[in-house]
Amino acid sequence: MLTIRLSRVGKKKQPSYRILVQEKKKDPWGTYIENIGHYDPLVNPGKLVVKKDRLEYWIQKGAEVSDTLNNLFINEGLIKGEKRRLVKAKKAEAKEAPKPAATA
Repeated sequence: MLTIRLSRVGKKKQPSYRILVQEKKKDPWGTYIENIGHYDPLVNPGKLVVKKDRLEYWIQKGAEVSDTLNNLFINEGLIKGEKRRLVKAKKAEAKEAPKPAATA
């Protein structure tokens, strides 16, 4: 299965990200099928550059978009839909939920 996700590049404390299409099981810093853009979060507001035609092509082919990129694309108006909750938020909710008492 294909996924569209971010891969961090840049120096320490100066992040910059590539937007890559690659197999879901592959390492984000490994080989990829296509680089369709980049994201620079250090400028205010963050600078997102994407080849829109290639993004639409890969989504049409069945590539999944990561949660973070999905939310960025919705903010930029590149895709339509609802924002997704990020994994960190889900983990925080799981920690706050009370655990059921064990029955003896």
